[in-house]
Parts: sequence; structure tokens; C-alpha cells
Amino acid sequence: MKQAIKYFFIFILGLPFSFASELEIGASMPMGDVKMTDISGKKVSLNDVKMENGLIVNFSCNSCPWVIAWQDRYNSLSELSNKNKIGFITINPNTKNRAKIGEGLDDMRDFSKKYGHNFLYTVDKGAELATAFGATKTPHIYLFDGKGKLVYRGAIDDNARKPNKVKKTYLMDAIQAVGKGQTITVAETRALGCGIKFAEK
Repeated sequence: MKQAIKYFFIFILGLPFSFASELEIGASMPMGDVKMTDISGKKVSLNDVKMENGLIVNFSCNSCPWVIAWQDRYNSLSELSNKNKIGFITINPNTKNRAKIGEGLDDMRDFSKKYGHNFLYTVDKGAELATAFGATKTPHIYLFDGKGKLVYRGAIDDNARKPNKVKKTYLMDAIQAVGKGQTITVAETRALGCGIKFAEK
């Protein structure tokens, strides 16, 4: 019994320091007017970026191998979103020792330049948005419709490492469905990535 209790507390201590439950499908977009700093120095909010048919919020970072594996798909997803009148924003929620682990604003600028990003890349100060969303991974995707309701959450597709082996293009399918005013077939998938580095409380 004592051994079981010991492992339980070890498990709890290993969890990310985020206690909000993840947004449910149909939930309203939280913290839409909170201003974040983009790598350009511009202050933007989710509502600033949201378009007629909605918004994609992509919690991401610079250093996670999962993020890097999916990186070459970010720009095409941003372009597809814009074609379907859906805004696209990437948010870096890694807060713990941000500058020391290569997740500072200067690091974000360098990373964005390296990959030729065509979208906003902002800092989530104190991981406030990630906490409100219940996000736990990078990358972690949330797609809201034109009314600001969550219609998809989870992964980009089913194969980060091998783009040519992708069989299920979850996010792409969701974007196209929203753009056409159709129901999304797969609205929830498991986010695959690195744990968000929340600051200790």
C-alpha cells in the first residue's frame, strides 16, 4: 500500500503544472481579447486574428522534436486556413526558464526566420492561454468556428515523422469542413508532442 501511494505521488509530481481541464468541443474560445507579443513586437489577441470562419490556435515551441517534425506542414496549413477564411496563430506557452531552454522571444524570431513562417508567432506570458485552454502539449491544436466555438482539438495528422506516410489529415480535413460549412467528421484526437514547460507554482 505504501509503495502504491509513493508511486501515486511520483506520478502527480510529474504532471505539468496546469490544472484547468481541456476545453470541450462546443466550448467558447477563452481569453479572446488578451494581448500577446508577436515576434515582430506587435501586440495581438486571438480576436484580432480570428477571421470570418474562425481561428486555429496552435500551441507550439522551438525545441520539441515533435514540433520540428511537423514544422514543414505549418505554412501550408496556415495558407489553407486563410483560403478558408480561418485565422491562424501559433503561441509559445513554454514558461519555465524560457530564455535558458531556447524558447525566448529572440529564439522564436530565429526559429521563425529559419522556417520562413507566414503566420503570427506569439508569447503566452505565464502560459495563461495554455492554462485556460487546458493545453498540455506542443504542438496542440484548437480550431474554432466563426462563432468562436471549439470544433476540433488535438493533433495535426497521424504521422509527424513521415509526411509521405500520413493517412489521416485531421486538421486539414477539419479546416476544409469548416470552410464549406460542413460537420467535422473527426472532432477530437490525441495531441502528440512534448509536455508544455509550465512555471512551478
